[in-house]
Amino acid sequence: MTGKGLMPEGAVRIREMNAEDLPGALEVEKACFSEPWSEKVYRATLLLDYTSYYVAEITEEGLSPVFEKAGFSGSRIVGTIGLKNIAGEGEVTNVAVLPSWRGLGIAGRLMERLLSEAYGSGIDTFTLEVRAGNVPAIRLYESFGFQAEGRRRDFYDRPREDALIYWKRP
Repeated sequence: MTGKGLMPEGAVRIREMNAEDLPGALEVEKACFSEPWSEKVYRATLLLDYTSYYVAEITEEGLSPVFEKAGFSGSRIVGTIGLKNIAGEGEVTNVAVLPSWRGLGIAGRLMERLLSEAYGSGIDTFTLEVRAGNVPAIRLYESFGFQAEGRRRDFYDRPREDALIYWKRP
């Protein structure tokens, strides 16, 4: 599966998250979730040996005309994704792209990298939870072969909403 391909290949770099990425990851978290993780939670999660987190970084070199118009320089974290290896199964977490960067295939590139790395480490079964009303996310997950297999009533707050439980199995 390839993202929409609307971003030039070199414009988005998907790489492992590190502690220096926390300010950017927290900016994404706050912009995308009604109950974002705190810096303390994110920092502790990054240290766990059974988690892998990745960022989508827009680089000035890859997208200089857009950066110039927007007044950016250097690079910027615009998306995140995480994976917890729970007894050999992958739980996908924190899939997020800044609202102003959505629709460009960035979430698809994040998912591609996460799944590729997970398959390489022996994980072939994945699960995730998504708001029942988050149609763009549901479409993304289904495009990667995830299927809805359950529902958790009133799982999310602000606003209160059900979670759909998706699985991707071999």
